[in-house]
Amino acid sequence: MEENNPIREAKQSACNVCGSDCSSCACYGSMCRGCRECQGKVFHQTDGKACAIYECTVQEKGLIHCGQCDQLPCEIWMKIRDPKYSDEEFEENVRMRVRALKKSTAESAS
Repeated sequence: MEENNPIREAKQSACNVCGSDCSSCACYGSMCRGCRECQGKVFHQTDGKACAIYECTVQEKGLIHCGQCDQLPCEIWMKIRDPKYSDEEFEENVRMRVRALKKSTAESAS
């Protein structure tokens, strides 16, 4: 019987490091495979750099996703925002991602 592997399970999930559901994005699949597949160097990042959230969470802290960090949501989250969102929409988006990450953390603990 195969042992649970949280990193493999996270890679198979469409939910990425910051809790966004990549599968709901129009670019997922054709332009982007999600941050896990490209080590944070998603298509919308400039100069081939990794997303700051991915860099902090995975590369610096060695976590699978932000839900494992006690600073969730942090200053980096508040600085990185899709300009199409109003303040209210952005705040709701953050709440939704935090819920998704906490749910993922609780499920992997059980």
